[in-house]
Amino acid sequence: MGRDGQKFTQSILMIVKRHASDFDEATVETRISKKNKYLSLTCTVRASSRVQLDALYQELCDHPMVLMVL
Repeated sequence: MGRDGQKFTQSILMIVKRHASDFDEATVETRISKKNKYLSLTCTVRASSRVQLDALYQELCDHPMVLMVL
């Protein structure tokens, strides 16, 4: 993973931690696309409310380097 991938990962982890303070970074799963063009992160969180989940989703969607949030 290059410098941009590390920067992206750190940005996303900061967002996730802001919305789920008990999130454990060690559980993050990363995958790089076959052509090494895209980086996928899987962050599993335990949400305590729909409002919390919606706020996290919105902030991730608003990030300029994020193409898709599932």
